[in-house]
Amino acid sequence: MNLILVPGFWLGAWSWDQVAPALEAAGHDVNPITRPGLDSVDTDRSGIGLAETIAALVQVIDETEGDVVLVGHSGGGSVVYGATDQRPDRISRAIYVDSGPMPHGSSVNASLPGNGVEIPLPPWDLFRDGGEDADLRELTDEMLADFRARAVPEPWGVANDPLSLSDPARFDVPITIISTTFTHDEIDDAIKNEVPYFAEIPRIHDVEIIDFPTGHWPQFSRPGELAAHILAAL
Repeated sequence: MNLILVPGFWLGAWSWDQVAPALEAAGHDVNPITRPGLDSVDTDRSGIGLAETIAALVQVIDETEGDVVLVGHSGGGSVVYGATDQRPDRISRAIYVDSGPMPHGSSVNASLPGNGVEIPLPPWDLFRDGGEDADLRELTDEMLADFRARAVPEPWGVANDPLSLSDPARFDVPITIISTTFTHDEIDDAIKNEVPYFAEIPRIHDVEIIDFPTGHWPQFSRPGELAAHILAAL
């Protein structure tokens, strides 16, 4: 199986380094990508929006022979869903790691502080939730220091541009949500209460939700278990 791994905000292909070997050992072709603008802190990120980022992933899909499985972490989830909308016939499954398929017109995270061109990795306090540090759970000081040292500012448009979706065939693509900071019950409640962030899930015909309690970055906190969940989803 061809697996294309899409990193979340501030991360490059390197963020999958501890996950990819187990996927490859299981016999899969694994392609972790670096999204446009995330290759270097010196890169000009002006003009890189969500549409351009989705187009780059679609190009990778078009250059890959056979069906693919897309794996998107965090903000990479909207990139994956946007590409699924454009190439539903090429994608056999989309796997969302602490992310999900957001609805048409939604922005990934318009609340992140930036300057209209890029969004640097914020201080860790922004990710602390009620003192429980849910996003940072099981991430050691060493992991956080390495993340910050290697982080690249996120293009402003990827977080703020509205997602454009048009092909209902996207609902036929099976999805797996590997949820690390929301429980399955919390997601079910959000769907019942018609929370906009989760509005697409009931429209998709084949949905699997896996509870995997850890921090928002399981590729660092529990990479072996994350790889096992991805393999199980396949």
